[in-house]
Amino acid sequence: MAWWMVMTGRIKTRKRPTPFTLPDGFRLLPAYFSRATQQDLLETIRAGVRRAPLYRPVMPRTGKPLSVRMSNFGAFGWITSKEGYRYGKTHPATGKPWPPLPRALIDLWQDVSGWPDLPEACLINYYDQGARLGLHVDADENAINAPIVSVSLGDQALYRIGGQSRTDPTRSLRLSSGDVLILAGDARRCYHGVDRIYPGTSTLLPKGGRINLTMRVVGQTQ
Repeated sequence: MAWWMVMTGRIKTRKRPTPFTLPDGFRLLPAYFSRATQQDLLETIRAGVRRAPLYRPVMPRTGKPLSVRMSNFGAFGWITSKEGYRYGKTHPATGKPWPPLPRALIDLWQDVSGWPDLPEACLINYYDQGARLGLHVDADENAINAPIVSVSLGDQALYRIGGQSRTDPTRSLRLSSGDVLILAGDARRCYHGVDRIYPGTSTLLPKGGRINLTMRVVGQTQ
């Protein structure tokens, strides 16, 4: 390359992109749960949603339905409606309390979270093959420093994690059935979401799809 071409700007040099580094506190535990334990968890979930049926929540203000169907375990359930995001003690459709957090999930929390308080909420999110979840930060909890622990069951999902600003670079990785993901420390305040589901990548759910269980410490006593 001639020196004068660089000096006159006819050839522009490009900076190499900064490599993406997973945020501190991000932990992925692949295949944490065996197939047999996954099946047991699935039966527990089925019993839970018989008491607190899956429903399709809507976005605040617009009322646009989410592509994910939801329910909850625990003293509180996360709810989104036209009135906003919040935690509540009862199912928005039935008015009944949420089913208690299963023992297997309490054991998981105590094994991997490193947090002294038990979770008060566990979201049950069901993704069919067309569902997704846009980039977001979980910020409706008073216990903002407590970690989030989630379990993947069923078909693989393309999960995306970024930084603490929506415009930060992101990285994508596949989550498989039985994987456990922990967002703690800096990662707790990072944007994350699910871009797609890969149909037919698991036989755990007879009709396909993915279930994600997400445990949170709410830190409120309403």
